[in-house]
Amino acid sequence: MAKVALLIGISEYQEGLTPLPKAVNDVEAMRRILVNPEMGGFAEADVTVLKNPERQQMETAIFQLYANCQKDDLVLFYFSGHGVTVENGDFYFSTRITKKDKNKLILPTAVDATNVHKWMNQSKSKRQVVILDCCFSGAFAKGLTAKDDGIIDLQKYLGGEGRAILTASTSTQYAFESDGYDLSIYTHYLIQGIEKGAADQDGDGLIAVDELHGYAKSKVQEASPAMSPEFYPTKEGYRIFLAKSPKDDPKLKYRREVNNIAIEDEGDISALNRISLNFLRNNLGLSTDEADAIDFEVLEPYRKRQEKLQIYEQALSQIQRYPLSDRERNALKRLQNVLNFRDEDITQIEQRVLAAKQAEYQHQQQEVEKLRQEQEAAELQKQQAEKLRQEQEVAESSRKQAELQEQQEKKLSILDIPTKPCEFDRASIIINSGFLGFGKKLEIKRSRGQAQYFTEHLGNGVVIDMVAIPGGQFLMGSPENEPQRSNAESPQHKVTVQPFFMGKFPITQAQWKAIAALNKVNIDLKHYPSNFKSANRPVESVSWYDAVEFCLRLAAHTNIEYRLPSEAEWEYACRAGTTTPFHFGETITSDLANYNANYTYGAGVQRIYRQQTTEVGSFGVANAFGLYDMHGNVWEWCLDDLHKDYQVAPIDGSPWFNDMVTERSTTNDNLYQKQGRALLRGGSWVSNPNNCRSASRDYIYRDKYSYSIGFRVVCAVERILR
Repeated sequence: MAKVALLIGISEYQEGLTPLPKAVNDVEAMRRILVNPEMGGFAEADVTVLKNPERQQMETAIFQLYANCQKDDLVLFYFSGHGVTVENGDFYFSTRITKKDKNKLILPTAVDATNVHKWMNQSKSKRQVVILDCCFSGAFAKGLTAKDDGIIDLQKYLGGEGRAILTASTSTQYAFESDGYDLSIYTHYLIQGIEKGAADQDGDGLIAVDELHGYAKSKVQEASPAMSPEFYPTKEGYRIFLAKSPKDDPKLKYRREVNNIAIEDEGDISALNRISLNFLRNNLGLSTDEADAIDFEVLEPYRKRQEKLQIYEQALSQIQRYPLSDRERNALKRLQNVLNFRDEDITQIEQRVLAAKQAEYQHQQQEVEKLRQEQEAAELQKQQAEKLRQEQEVAESSRKQAELQEQQEKKLSILDIPTKPCEFDRASIIINSGFLGFGKKLEIKRSRGQAQYFTEHLGNGVVIDMVAIPGGQFLMGSPENEPQRSNAESPQHKVTVQPFFMGKFPITQAQWKAIAALNKVNIDLKHYPSNFKSANRPVESVSWYDAVEFCLRLAAHTNIEYRLPSEAEWEYACRAGTTTPFHFGETITSDLANYNANYTYGAGVQRIYRQQTTEVGSFGVANAFGLYDMHGNVWEWCLDDLHKDYQVAPIDGSPWFNDMVTERSTTNDNLYQKQGRALLRGGSWVSNPNNCRSASRDYIYRDKYSYSIGFRVVCAVERILR
């Protein structure tokens, strides 16, 4: 009926595993307790100590421990060192030669726990104790089964059949945080529990392994609450006694009472309980020094805990701002883990330290919210004022248009031009930008307008509607503060324009076909030049010379002098009394025009990019003069030569040529002698919104054409010959 023990401590490791200098101290302290006849009662010859063994030596010693014991023997296996688990969850004991490669264990350098399980099951001993002071030690108990082959009949103090496994930590915790002790923290309290007799919780003079573990666990968690030592009795209902304790020792009686009071007072002995302890000390005949030494030992884990709490509080106090950043939170979590605290252990500290910062932060947030609400109210007021201004501007524009229309009607009645009135829908864009520019929305405000027009009949039901454009003055070009303008639009200058008629729409493919079928004046015309085929789409892919030929044939057919507009006439007609970038207002939307709406202008938003021309008038809205599609769809030819800006530009609305051909009549053959580049206006289906502005200018050589270029025609009031 022997008591045998194998104590293994691994402090030295290969690269990849952290050295554990206290492991060899652990086995030496455990040996000292076990061979003490007043404590463990093990014979020295029956206690084997291995310090930093290699794998074969260690594996052989474990095998012999279980193979050489008898049925009545108490067998103790103690290990202090690294425990390692692999991907499938299997547990391995490290040795001095244990290595890792790319953080994976090299299996032949460590002792497989499954072999240890097998040897334990094959052993004759009915009393087996395993103490593991290592990482992942809880994994060792997994899959270990109890034996039921026979009953052992021993004296009560030796205990009965079964196994017990004591572990310093669960599978995810680090077990070697020693809090300044010479030993690992779990072993430190195992030794204290036996040496002082404090683990004898029932006072029977014997220390069972479950009592020893219970004492060590309580002390460990007083100092390091996050650590969770565990006890695995492989077979319930039996106790295994490992050591003796002084049954009637006055020091032990005093220690138990101090320990009970410390638990009640959470490590801070109250004045009332101190009176009880002093009375007990006198009755037990202990000196003040003896009692103070016991007090110091019992309260030590509580002091350690308070010291670590102070460390955490000091670290938390160094953080100045609130709320904490993710980086600061991660650093505090790392410190919490190092100090072995649970979340609930630091909650009160965080609440106390951060309370002032949180209150200040909440005050700042309230101020920010107050300021935001004030800004929102101011922004809303500003929007309402801007909306009112835009509505007033639209109303004023309508009033001026009505005056111009009235004047035009008077002039037309004097000239006895057979016109008729037409009504149409107009649209203005009102911008609701939202708070601080967020959540902006475009509101399309619609109204009705009226204009005078006459109709040219081209045969087969094809007509051209010519809208009366009243004469007047306007500022040509763009102001310097207009977004995305170019220097070619400067300087702004006042231009006086005489009344004229302009096509309601760009010339369509049906209108082109009808005129192209008439007799040639100067050049031939293709009947179907357009890329995007449809009778009511604008004609495109026609050169400047083609457009001039169209005007000459139309004039010959109608006895009215038709021509391309001058650049000044085009911009005057497009603006229709407005001064904003578009006749809609400050921005443009694909709900009202055909352009590349993948891009935006001003407060506009991305919408539909159609990637082709659309039928004329398909958006259903005109400008204040009654003209459709002035922004986008197709670029429109003008008569003028290219000039880089408006320096010395004409101020009477006439076309601006570089040579002596200044006569506005397009019947003059000299137009066909013109070379170089002519102006384009209005943008097209492929253009960015910036190029669709009223003031935007582009150019191309007169003999070139593109599926984004078309035109519309004009005639002067005084040139109507019938």
